[in-house]
Amino acid sequence: MKEFIRGFTDDVVRTIYTVSQTEIAKAINIIQSVYERDGRIYIFGNGGSLALATHWVSDFNKTVFSHNLEKHRRRFQAIRLPSTESEFSAWANDMGYDMVFAGPLQNYLQETDCVIAISSSGNSPNIMKAVELARAHYVPVIGLSGFDGGTLNTLADAKILVPTEKGNYGVVEGIHDIILHLITKYFQDYFDHCVKQDTV
Repeated sequence: MKEFIRGFTDDVVRTIYTVSQTEIAKAINIIQSVYERDGRIYIFGNGGSLALATHWVSDFNKTVFSHNLEKHRRRFQAIRLPSTESEFSAWANDMGYDMVFAGPLQNYLQETDCVIAISSSGNSPNIMKAVELARAHYVPVIGLSGFDGGTLNTLADAKILVPTEKGNYGVVEGIHDIILHLITKYFQDYFDHCVKQDTV
């Protein structure tokens, strides 16, 4: 059992060091630019990736400014798509599952925004439909993918690839979660520092 645990953790550690820090930095810069434009961040994924998107939105919207809410009237606006399960099922039932992200996104998308697309394979048709919509509106795309990256890693502006053998969802999704926490922590520290500088 211990050998299995050690092998799994070694795989995670080895893989996380292969993820491009440059691409993560690009993603952070895109999100910073969206904040400065008072835009919105739309995030989406299927299955476990949808759970990651939901978790990140709740963390990011609450945590980044949690130490100094009174100092920042303008905050991040991160939105998971679709925003409700009933909307998800309505799009899937009435328009087709390939529209569950692109349909809601088309209702809201502005040139000030960005999207974060999460897909382990990088090839989910409903994810790619929303990514293509964002690109058609010249809205930057942050792509979190795994395996060989698929089409998402080709089309994204920030290409956060967790390279593994095909089907290694546990490692890919786990590292995606760590990267999303990293982004939250970066901005929390960044704005905490800004407040400290203002009070000096």
